[in-house]
Amino acid sequence: MTITVKALQKTGPDQPFRVADLERRDVGPRDVLIDIRAAGICHSDIHTIRNEWGEAHFPLAVGHEIAGFVEAVGSEVTDYAVGDRVGVGCLVNSCGECAACTDGEEQECTGGKGQKVGTYNSVDVDGSITQGGYAQKVVVDDRFVLRIPDALDFDRAAPLLCAGITTYSPIARWGVGEGTKVAVLGLGGLGHMGVQISAAKGADVTVLSRTLKKEETALKLGASRVLATTEEDFFRTHRGEFDFILNTISADIPLDKYLGLLRPRGVMAVVGLPPEKQPVGFGALINGGKVLTGSNIGGIRETQEMLDFCAEHGLGSWIEKVGVDDVDAAYDRVVAGDVLFRFVIDTSTFDSAKGAEAVGSEADSAEATSVEARVG
Repeated sequence: MTITVKALQKTGPDQPFRVADLERRDVGPRDVLIDIRAAGICHSDIHTIRNEWGEAHFPLAVGHEIAGFVEAVGSEVTDYAVGDRVGVGCLVNSCGECAACTDGEEQECTGGKGQKVGTYNSVDVDGSITQGGYAQKVVVDDRFVLRIPDALDFDRAAPLLCAGITTYSPIARWGVGEGTKVAVLGLGGLGHMGVQISAAKGADVTVLSRTLKKEETALKLGASRVLATTEEDFFRTHRGEFDFILNTISADIPLDKYLGLLRPRGVMAVVGLPPEKQPVGFGALINGGKVLTGSNIGGIRETQEMLDFCAEHGLGSWIEKVGVDDVDAAYDRVVAGDVLFRFVIDTSTFDSAKGAEAVGSEADSAEATSVEARVG
């Protein structure tokens, strides 16, 4: 048996979203059925739909920032019960046996029984293609379900399951804390979480941006200042000033120059993925013994740690809430950088959503915009 739910799918990169019936597997012994109340829109969703990160398998529902209530559990599930507040991030399965999995780094699973399984556009253990969180419900293996603390509302919690853990993981790994001089490069969906988390850990946070137009917002998020990287002699003036740089930029930048902003033994952690390979001179690393490292989301245990940390410190994503019929327009605005800072889909609007043709035409309407904003 399967469970039929409404989902928002694309049938091709250039096609509008459509509401369609989606078959979810029945709840197995170790499964949790989640009634989705909020689904975040991540730039990764757009990259996937556009075939920019490999071939997308259409028709496809994307979305890996999922929050809602437990509706049912399998016979062998002991950690969750009906009514629990839960979420699902970028992963829904892994081999559970390799060194990465046993170390709690499921996102780096190297295989055994099928390697890691992404929340959407990934080959599941039964050979089907996973369908993501732009839907009414989802069925997930209980090992990949996360508990959302009562202090976090679903709308602001959903984006934490990608943007939150993506920034939290390198900040935690490299020991950012009281007195650490942190630079967050870029103030978008990732950067705004990097500022909040670093500040909550006691760091002195500077936002680096091309202009000062987001200065007021950065200060509200917890930054102590904003510097414009286009100012004259910027890289000479601020040379050796930071202990840690969180690079959230997904565009080409002169890495050697930015590494020069680090003190000796300083670290730049890269979480933004530019479309092209980025050159870096080894001298920028050898001189001063600096570290250039990448970070890819985080494991399940660390993601739960991040959620608990955000709840304890009153952190959450700044979001705009949109209805199902508004997602095409929201995608256009994400690409244009016209959101502060993440969109979240109100899944209750599936019941009143228009058909595929109406959804497509709404994307071109000035009325197809967000209907609610929530910030810190």
